[in-house]
Amino acid sequence: MPNSLTGGQVPPLTLDTVGLVDRSLGNAGTSGSAPVLEEGKMDPWALPQLKDTGQSWKELSVAGRVLRVATGFLKACGLLGSLYLFICSLDILSSAFQLLSSKVTGDIFKENVVLSNPVAGLVIGVLVTVLVQSSSTSSSIVVSMVASKLLTVQACVPIIMGVNVGTSITSTLVSMAQSGDRDEFRRAFGGSAVHGIFNWLTVLILLPLESAIALLERLSALTLGATSLQPGGHAPDILKVLTQPLTHLIVQLDTDAIASSATGNATNSSLIKQWCGIREVMTSGNSSDCGAAASGPCPERNGTAAVELLPCHHLFVGTTLTDLAVGFILLAASLLLLCTCLVLIVKLLNSVLRGRIAQAVRKVINADFPFPFSWLSGYLAILVGAGLTFVLQSSSVFTAAVVPLMGVGVISLERAYPLFLGSNIGTTTTALLAALASPADMLLSALQVALIHFFFNLAGILLWYVVPVLRLPIPLAKRFGDVTAKYRWVAIAYLLLSFLLLPLAAFGLSLAGSTVLAAVGGPLVGLVLLVILVNVLQRHRPAWLPRRLRSWAWLPLWLHSLEPWDRLVGRCCPCRVCSPPPAAAKEAHCYENPEVLASQQL
Repeated sequence: MPNSLTGGQVPPLTLDTVGLVDRSLGNAGTSGSAPVLEEGKMDPWALPQLKDTGQSWKELSVAGRVLRVATGFLKACGLLGSLYLFICSLDILSSAFQLLSSKVTGDIFKENVVLSNPVAGLVIGVLVTVLVQSSSTSSSIVVSMVASKLLTVQACVPIIMGVNVGTSITSTLVSMAQSGDRDEFRRAFGGSAVHGIFNWLTVLILLPLESAIALLERLSALTLGATSLQPGGHAPDILKVLTQPLTHLIVQLDTDAIASSATGNATNSSLIKQWCGIREVMTSGNSSDCGAAASGPCPERNGTAAVELLPCHHLFVGTTLTDLAVGFILLAASLLLLCTCLVLIVKLLNSVLRGRIAQAVRKVINADFPFPFSWLSGYLAILVGAGLTFVLQSSSVFTAAVVPLMGVGVISLERAYPLFLGSNIGTTTTALLAALASPADMLLSALQVALIHFFFNLAGILLWYVVPVLRLPIPLAKRFGDVTAKYRWVAIAYLLLSFLLLPLAAFGLSLAGSTVLAAVGGPLVGLVLLVILVNVLQRHRPAWLPRRLRSWAWLPLWLHSLEPWDRLVGRCCPCRVCSPPPAAAKEAHCYENPEVLASQQL
């Protein structure tokens, strides 16, 4: 055989040899459940194996089994404790943002001329929700202003849309805790991005439609006219009952003061509560005070009730610090606690979710109904997300709990998407019950605002989930997750642009007037849509384009590639956080040294 290897000779390395070795290494040690791409690499969005490297239960001795049970119990307690502290830190973080931005929030909502612009109303809803870190607080401000006749229902619809967009920032912040691992960060950030992309796409469709025909306003008015709702309903307070014993020891805020500052009825300059209750003290009358000239028996004077204020019991009662100083203290403490809890939750999830436990949990969460009813699985996930959010009374807590599970590979993006959609519905049903508990003069306004929020999210589900082909947030989130996994600074740029810089720019243009906003924003929006259209045609129908537009190679590199920007960020931030992940550096080393690949065992 002339082609056989003799004398230990090694044939010269060719591109085919390197590709064969690369494909073999990529397939080694993988299970059949993980899909493999045509190039030989594993699908980065496939759920990892999560193998258990420890001894099996049968191989352990009695002492080893007792130790494993005790360790598992301690890990479970640590996971529940970290989750509890994480929820409490979110509550404290919300209080910190309210202290830092309460006056700004009130001033923003007082700009009635700006609120008449739908785009400005949308931006204000995003900014206020980001500032106060609570969609419930933002909605309550809108309800108070509508009830006080300071804001019309037509003007509040874009604000409600902005509130829905702004609440997705919490899950995006949570995903940053898993930026240390490239694959975990890809799944976690993609999961948080799918929520924001869904909200933005829904706004892009419904905001022009609402401006043209007032669809949501009319639909909510018809619903109120067709139903006879009675006040008195109350939303469940399960989560607050669990967290208030700890959070109320740290700080308590007068949440009505923010709405009062927006309506111009503020009576207290500080949001920190000083008095948390009242107590009646009975004082009896003295019958000897009757004059001697009284003709009849002296009537005994009835006792009078004096009201005594009861002080609060938290760290900042009677403090001489301003709200701004207390807000900065709480912000630093809550962020430190939040990051610590997130790191602990991710580490404990990676430790607990191994082997059979991981397979069981993953199988239950990602299970589908048998054919031909497999399409019902997503709608069941929507109901589960709505129910859990209704019980927890916080969409931020629910989405922030799902994102780490996606990062460690327990929940797939396709299953998390309907869970997030259900969470959007769940938070609106809670608002509906809370509106039923409003005073009689605010009942109709509160119900209409809550119904507008509900119909907005329901319309989003009809647009972007019912037809499988139109589930665009999923591929867009995957593409975005791939980019952020390679260039992690893109995640920070996304946060700053989506929730701060672009809304502030749009708000500034709104102050200059609708004409300026249309003159500047119109061409920019048109250019973005044109670039998106050209990119789609380049992928699917390049023959439809002129030869010059079939690729962007004729543009400068910094206009069609992130590589120059990545080098610039690397120079400005020469730290490990901004550098490529270790896995990427290792792969680059292997591709640059084919001898390393050839030396590996096939």
